[in-house]
Amino acid sequence: MNKIKTAGTLTLLSIASLTIMVGCVIVPGLTSIASHLGVPHAAGWLVTLPSLGVVLFGPLAGLLIQRKGAYSCLTSGLILYGVLGGGGVFLRGLPLFIDRLLLGGATAMIMASGTGLISVFFTGQERLTMIARQGMSIELGGVIFLSIGGMLASRGWQWPFLLYLMAWVFGVMLLLFVPRPQSTQDGDGDKAADGAPGRLGKTMMATYMTASLAMLVFFVGIIFIPGRLGALDLSTSAIGFFMSFISLIAVVSASQMPRCVGKIGPFGTLVFAFCAYAGSHILFYLAASLPVYFAAAVLIGMGFGLSVPLVNHMAIEFSPARVRGRNLAYLSVAIFGGQFMSGFMEFFHDPRLPFLGAFVLSVLAAIGLKCMGISSNKVHPHA
Repeated sequence: MNKIKTAGTLTLLSIASLTIMVGCVIVPGLTSIASHLGVPHAAGWLVTLPSLGVVLFGPLAGLLIQRKGAYSCLTSGLILYGVLGGGGVFLRGLPLFIDRLLLGGATAMIMASGTGLISVFFTGQERLTMIARQGMSIELGGVIFLSIGGMLASRGWQWPFLLYLMAWVFGVMLLLFVPRPQSTQDGDGDKAADGAPGRLGKTMMATYMTASLAMLVFFVGIIFIPGRLGALDLSTSAIGFFMSFISLIAVVSASQMPRCVGKIGPFGTLVFAFCAYAGSHILFYLAASLPVYFAAAVLIGMGFGLSVPLVNHMAIEFSPARVRGRNLAYLSVAIFGGQFMSGFMEFFHDPRLPFLGAFVLSVLAAIGLKCMGISSNKVHPHA
């Protein structure tokens, strides 16, 4: 039996925050950073390329986890994350873009192997609670690193890159506080043939599609809300407060996710989450006053907090241990793929139309999940 102490648990939760940190640390000073790095007209790519890197290199990360184990893959991923993230400050032009793409590959290794280790040390209800805490850590990490990144950017454009070196700090913590698992065969997760080598079952495919759609509709809000709020003459700091409020709601919702699953099951919780997404986006589409925007913020935060941590848990539960790392890497591809695809909503000329599109996608997702016919008695995270 693999056991882990409190310091090890906190280490795994800290490592989870790196997945959202990959892009957000340079966002506060993005314009200045892009200018000094010689890519003023491609600033957005500095943020989105790591997401594309996760999509491209995620399958390779899964193969590495399957062959080398989650612990070794996580250690390597943390080393690469620090090198590629911090090293970007010295690069210009094409090498810079390649570096950001490869940074996404390191992120995929960290995301999948970190969740894989959680699946080894925790089972049943404890695992569900831990995955919920992981979701909370990711959102809190976004708030914390955005704030610190902004403070560092005010001192100089290059300073935010130092935050990427936190991966090395977490790497030392990993070696000190997280024991190397004696076995990944914890006897849990062989509930379906979804993880059988060579194929993916319907449940896993549904999990991946749900993850992609959840991230797509969430990031439509993250991308387009600032522009809508700017039209109300809100200051940059006020918009930042509003975005942090969404993250806070997501943290609170993630903490309640296990209770929600216990009452209405995983698919019922996902249906509820997408209904919240749908409600938020129709409000964003119609909103003309700040109170309506805050009501929409509550709903979109609820949608994220209930959906993204849950699909992580479902990917673990319906993957046999022998291929769990691979399936979690595919989940990383699905999650960051949805995030990357949300950027294509910018092709709409009307700034309100992306919200309407996200509303339609959310409604279709909720209907699709409801019509799958998979009841909470048949598919239950801690059955």
